This record gives sequence, C-alpha cells and structure tokens, in this order.
Amino acid sequence: MRDPYQILGLTRSASADDIKKAYRKLAKEFHPDLKPGNAANEERFKEISAAYTLLSDSDKRARFDRGEIDASGQERHHGFGGRSRANAGRSRAYSGAGGAGDDSFFGGEDWFSDLFGGGRKRGGPGGGAAGGTAGGGSRSRGSDINYSVSVPFVEAAQGTKRRISLSNGKSIDVAVPPGTEDQAKLRLKGQGLPGAGGFGAGDAIVEVHVEAHPFFTRQGSDIHVEVPITLNEAVLGATIRVPTISGPVALKVPPGANTGSTLRLRGKGVMNQATKQAGDQYVKLKVVLPDPPDAELVKFMEEWSRTRSYDVRKKAGLE
Repeated sequence: MRDPYQILGLTRSASADDIKKAYRKLAKEFHPDLKPGNAANEERFKEISAAYTLLSDSDKRARFDRGEIDASGQERHHGFGGRSRANAGRSRAYSGAGGAGDDSFFGGEDWFSDLFGGGRKRGGPGGGAAGGTAGGGSRSRGSDINYSVSVPFVEAAQGTKRRISLSNGKSIDVAVPPGTEDQAKLRLKGQGLPGAGGFGAGDAIVEVHVEAHPFFTRQGSDIHVEVPITLNEAVLGATIRVPTISGPVALKVPPGANTGSTLRLRGKGVMNQATKQAGDQYVKLKVVLPDPPDAELVKFMEEWSRTRSYDVRKKAGLE
C-alpha cells in the first residue's frame, strides 16, 4: 500500500483533526454507496479507509512513523534471519505474552526453551502450573497469538468474514458476527501456538477494528445519520430516500420540519447480540438553502419579512 499520508493528501505533521477531516472529505467523494458498481472507486475507498485506520490510531501512527510497521500495518521484522511474518487480509500476529522484539512472536524465551528441550517451566492461562517431563523438557499449554483485522463500518454492522494467516502457515476464514463493535475480540480455540509435553495449543485472538464511516455513527445498537433537505421539503413536507446500513429506504418528512428535527426508522439499526434485536436509525434533518442563492426566493423573503418576523435567538435563550 502507498504511504498513508500521501493517500489522504497530508504531511507527517498533520493533527488528528486534520486526518479526520481529510478522510471524511475523501470518503464522501469515493464511498461505494455513492457510486455503486464502480470497481476502481471501490478500490480507492478501501485504500483511503486503510490509510485512515492506521493514522487515526495514535499508537499505530507512531509505530509507522518510527518504521516499526509498514503502510498496511504489518510488522517490519529485521532480525532472526530477516524472515517476513506478514499475514493476509490486512491481519497481523504478535505474541500474547506482550513485550517488544521479534522473539515476542514466538512467545519469548519459553518458546525457545520448548523448542530445544530446555528445562524452563511456565504456567498456562490463569497461572496454572506446568510440570517438567522425564526428559527435562517443559510441559505447558501453548501461547495465545493475537491478530487484528480491519472491517468497514457497514460490514461490521451486517456481519462478514475475514481471512487471516496463522503462525503455522494455514489460512482460515474468521466469522465477524453482525453488530461487532470496534476493538471487539474473537477467540479461536486451539489456533494458537502448540503446547509442550502433551498440553493443548493456545488460542488465536482476533481484534476487530471497525473503520469509521463518512456519515453513519453508532451509539449502542442505534445508527445516527444527518441528512440534508431542501427548504421546500422542510416547509411543505416530502418523501425522501435516506441511506441505511441495509440500503436506501423512503422516509416521510412532515411539513414544517426544521434543522435538528429527528425522525426514527425502527429496526434499521445494528443487531444486538445479547437480545437478538436490531436497534433503530435516527435521521437528523438539516435544512440547506439553495447555493447560489435563488433571486426569486430572495425577493420573496424581502417581501415576507416586511410583515412577518420571528426571534429564534431569543427563544433559544441567546439574547
């Protein structure tokens, strides 16, 4: 992937707010929902989203700036023979034991102790003890390995799959359940490092990073979106099409609607895994005047304002 700063049109001194503004501007231009069926546009949006995912995470951004990870978020390994451990599907693996350096990928010193038959002992999860074998080798459950995947907002809401490459070279598809939240962790039993002395393998723990959406936001199981409407739609009422995570739907705007008026679409939110019920979508209206101003509308308002007036600031307590 190209340099994420270049993709978003930014310099390395860009602030977090600069990154968010650049992403929103580009997302509104290249989002697939706005240009369905355009494959090149979709690829461009994926590139934009991946760049934003990396740079919006302060830790990842710092590591990229230091050269520890590449533009796709993969570890840059320079030691242990220079072998790459990059994973497919924008996933990456690192040791559940924590700690920096290439050795952490294999679980630290304990891995080498197990591999070469050393006598070092270590416990499994929760501090369980591990005993030595008759030959002096260690006996312990295998270490967990952590992975991360990036998923677009709508795919996380609806449910999807992501393929990751495991440390043993196998590739598997990970089911991301509908309604998965940002930084949720999925556990794959027995897909971690192998155990020693007859003990079972550890687990693979997949952390899901949900990409920001250009106009949807999520609060619990509910989706929120701001939708612009024209002056005549606000005054007279209208039926408009609004986006949802499952596709556009018709929404009736009542006469006299105003900026800030909020309408609800029942059941158009995100699936709640605990209750198995979908939340709602809340549509906040924003009245937008013609641009450039319409001459006839200006003339009408001049005549109208001579005999009618209303004080909106006083009503809001600002005067």
